[in-house]
Parts: sequence; C-alpha cells; structure tokens
Amino acid sequence: MSDTTGAPNAFPPEVYAQRLRMAQRQAAAAGLAGILITPGPDLQYLAGSRMTSFERLTCLVLPTGRDPVIVVPRLEVAALRGSPIDELGIEMLPWVDGDDPYGLVRQTVGNTGRIAVADAMPALHLVPLAAQSSHPFELATPVLRELRMIKDDAEIAALRAAGEAIDRVHARIPEILTAGRTEAAVAADISAAIVEEGHTSAAFVIVGSGPNGADPHHEVSSRVIERGDVVVVDIGGPVPAGYFSDCTRTYSVGEPNSEATEKIGILEEAQRAAVAAVRPGATAGDIDAAARDHLAGHGLSDYFVHRTGHGIGLSVHEEPYILAGSNQTLRAGMAFSVEPGVYLPGKWGARIEDIVVVSNDGAVTLNNQPHGLTVLP
Repeated sequence: MSDTTGAPNAFPPEVYAQRLRMAQRQAAAAGLAGILITPGPDLQYLAGSRMTSFERLTCLVLPTGRDPVIVVPRLEVAALRGSPIDELGIEMLPWVDGDDPYGLVRQTVGNTGRIAVADAMPALHLVPLAAQSSHPFELATPVLRELRMIKDDAEIAALRAAGEAIDRVHARIPEILTAGRTEAAVAADISAAIVEEGHTSAAFVIVGSGPNGADPHHEVSSRVIERGDVVVVDIGGPVPAGYFSDCTRTYSVGEPNSEATEKIGILEEAQRAAVAAVRPGATAGDIDAAARDHLAGHGLSDYFVHRTGHGIGLSVHEEPYILAGSNQTLRAGMAFSVEPGVYLPGKWGARIEDIVVVSNDGAVTLNNQPHGLTVLP
C-alpha cells in the first residue's frame, strides 16, 4: 500500500474505516450534519492521506447518516489510487478548473444543519465554503480531538519507535556538541543524525547555548559554543508512519558552574515528580502543578515560563495540553510531553522533556536517555 506521497500507509484500511465510523458517530452525537476535512493531520488520521493543501480544493465530506465522499481535483485522482481512500471505496467526486468545487461540497453535505470544519482548513477554502452555507461553520476540533487524543496500540507503537529513534540521536550528541563549534554547525549535524536514525526529516532542532538557552524557543545562531556553556538540545521529527518524536536534554560542555548544577538537579526532580503524577483520572493541571510546585518550593517558579507539556501524534503539538488549571481528565492512551524548564535571562536555560503515554497504572516513558545534566568532555 502507498499513500499520495509514495510512503507506505501507516495502518491497514480497516483501521481508517473504523476511525471514519467513529467520527461520524461523534458528529451525530454532537448534533452536526457533517464534517468537512481538508488536507492536514485530521485527513491523515481519518483516511491515511498525506495530501497537501493547494489552491485547488480537496475536501473529505463526512455527512452523518450517509457514506463519506471526497471532492478532489481530477488531476489529483490518480494520486489517491492505492491509498486507504481508494481501498475503502470512498466515492471520489472529481472536478476540473472552471467547476465550482465549493458548490459540489455543499450539494454533498446539504444545507439543513450545522457543519463543522477541520481547524487546519485554509481560509482560501473556508471563506468560499462558508459563503454557500446558511449556517455559521463550527470547528470540528471538539469531535476530532476526542478521537485523536486516545492512541491505539498501533499508534503507541509508532510513537515508541519515534522515541527510540530520537534517543539514538541524543546518544550521539557527545560526538557532535563540542566547544569551538557554532550552534548552527551542531544543528546541521544533529539534523543529519535525526534522518540517519530513522526519521523521515528533522522537524525542528533547537541548540541553545549559554545565554541563548534562556530563550525557550531559540533555534540556532552563529554563536560559538564555549567551554562551561550549558546547552539545551530540543529535537524531533516524524518517523515513516507519520508520528513525531520530541525530546529535550540539557548538556554542559565541560564542567558547569555550581549554580547550574544545583538548579538543573532541582529541575530533574520536578520533571520526575510530574511524570510520577501521570495516571488515569488525574487532570492535566495536576501534572503541571507537580512540576511547578516543586520548582516553586525552591524559588524557581518565576523561571518556568511555559506549560508543562503538549499532546503529540501526527502533529508535534496537539491535545491534550498540560497546563496550569486545566481540568482535562487523563485517560489511558493519551500521549504527551512532560517538559518543565528553568530559564535564567542572560545566563543559561535548561529543559528536560520526555514523551509519556498514560497506561492503566501510570505513565510509560518513551524516552530513556539520561535525564540530568550531561557533562561532556
């Protein structure tokens, strides 16, 4: 089997058939007449298609109570052959330049009820679709997140493979991260290693050395890494099944100062406490509080400036979000990062991040490289 990119489909067609049925049932329970899905993670999840959104509309139409159809440019039909969309027998409604694909969608879904759209739908398509509707469009996120948040065994296996692959990259950091090299040069070698170790691409590479590490979203720069620098390395990418890795470790090039050693030790304890708090029935806010309260107890809460984690799957960031005050109840099968950080402006920063999966008994950690400050020669 292959999808529209030529990569193998992640799962057998019956998996996608089940997901489509579940999405239609959830939509009906929410009182929707249908859901419209354009290319993006939701289409990949529901129908295994990795098509990219262009100026020509491709839209999977999921009416409640009727079979799904896909409105697709005729020049893209051949690309769907052999994909789950074709193997499931989903009706294709081709259109050519000069036709009105938005009217075709409207005819298919009807105009008598509430319609929800994927949150990745471009405004280029949303606006003309909405213009033909007598009802305001809604986001399909409340329906689809309930499906995508709970990973099945095959998805967890893909996330595990991604975690093992990124662990292998972190194991290679000592041969890459050395004094005298620029952040950009280190990042280039890490990007190559990410692909060499089993990813299809490097989605992101953060190398924050010295004061640059105090910016949580610093990427790379021409700064030359010096001995004694604390360096944040946050990396990830998709494996062939489309599921992402995301793992952060903090390194020291040579012996760090005593302040960094002490505070990063406290951060390690905070991250461990948050992972230990993961279990079905706990809330996302509970996990955030476990890390944040530990840091607060050591006077470091002002230096933790972001949420504790985010869901992961076919997107690097997705539901559930692990943030302060969230009442989202954790359930078995949820997968997310646990990544508290400490950032001292003008000095250094540190972050420790694992991907965990909620099991019936607690958390299964998918990253297993050493968690504390790793001192490099």
